[in-house]
Amino acid sequence: MTADELVLLGIVGAPHGVRGEVRIKAFTGDPLALAEYGPLTDEKGRRFEIAALRPAKEVVVAQIKGVTSREGAETLNGVKLFVERSRLPEPEDEDEFLQTDLVGCSVIGPDGATLGTVTAVANYGAGDLLDIETPDGRSVLMPFTKAFAPRIDIAGKRIETLPPAGLFEDDDAA
Repeated sequence: MTADELVLLGIVGAPHGVRGEVRIKAFTGDPLALAEYGPLTDEKGRRFEIAALRPAKEVVVAQIKGVTSREGAETLNGVKLFVERSRLPEPEDEDEFLQTDLVGCSVIGPDGATLGTVTAVANYGAGDLLDIETPDGRSVLMPFTKAFAPRIDIAGKRIETLPPAGLFEDDDAA
């Protein structure tokens, strides 16, 4: 399985209690849907099945089949859980994207100039942000909204933008 064929759905965190439950930070629209994807794999190809799942504050608490102790749960801390892209449902909306598909896209300004390349998608609570590396190596965070990114061509790895004024200007150039 290549990296392009896998999609990150969550990261296992600290154990929860003494019976092998773990906290998982889910990257799915509905965190409780994590269990609906069937067996998940890690970067080494190990398979994990979620036996039970319940919501917690900012994570979900899961019982992984075969993990019955706190010690066993501790060994999973930091494990990234992936699903095969082919097992994901088709997007319901043309404006729905997998974050992994945005990474690597060229960011094109209104004048056609390349402003940078998306290196990550972040969300600190107020909405998704594109982390864009500019040609001179700076990192710029741009809100990922229809207003600032009106045209997205995933197949062409291209995002046409109308960025906020001054966002891509070098602060040192002033």
